[in-house]
Amino acid sequence: MQQRRVPFWLSLALLLWIAHALGYLVHEYAHSFTAWALGCKANPLALDYGHLSFQNVALLSDVDENVDYRPIFSAGKGYLASLVAVAGVLLGNGIFYAVSRAAYAVAKKRGRRGVGLFAFLLCMMNVGNFWCYVPIRTFTTHADMATLASGLRISPWWTLAVLGIPFTAAILHFFTRLLPDARRFVLHDEAGPGVALMALSSFVVFAFFGSAGLVGYGEVSHRMSVFSACVLFPLALVLCWPRRTPHAAEL
Repeated sequence: MQQRRVPFWLSLALLLWIAHALGYLVHEYAHSFTAWALGCKANPLALDYGHLSFQNVALLSDVDENVDYRPIFSAGKGYLASLVAVAGVLLGNGIFYAVSRAAYAVAKKRGRRGVGLFAFLLCMMNVGNFWCYVPIRTFTTHADMATLASGLRISPWWTLAVLGIPFTAAILHFFTRLLPDARRFVLHDEAGPGVALMALSSFVVFAFFGSAGLVGYGEVSHRMSVFSACVLFPLALVLCWPRRTPHAAEL
């Protein structure tokens, strides 16, 4: 049994890295392609890919949309800047979230556990992005959500209200429906792997993505990140701890 689990954990690590890379890249390309479609950028494929370093290969931390918002604002087209800014999380991660949920449902119907696990991890990365932008980095003076508010001349509270409701619904669905279902379908309710998947999901969403506002985004984002990592992460561990329950309804 132990020998069979080693390939599983190696596969999980590889799939996790791929899922994170895809979630990151669709976000940045959504910015870039939206800017190109609106006439604000010449080449939609021209991201800033950063340097060849371990950190950048592992986390794509140097990759950026490479969109200059200053000319857009200077031309008095702040509303276009807002569309480009929100496209990353709303279009990129939003569409990818819907695709990953649909892919999981298809994989479950066909009994494809490996595909189901990958679709689950993709969904996790997208709900993590939802969380790290709304609310973690909503009340800032720069970056995507600040550009959205500035371009539309609205309060960040409007961003929190309009995007926060569907994003919160997606996060709740992930933890209350998709995660328990994945433990049964992908892992056959095995205790150890089930706990590991639950802990990984809680850590990725509330600690990894939740800590996005710790540095460089102001006091409000800093406090939200601390609360997410130090309170919501352990709370999720307690609330999502695997329990023997009847099979949930279809997703």
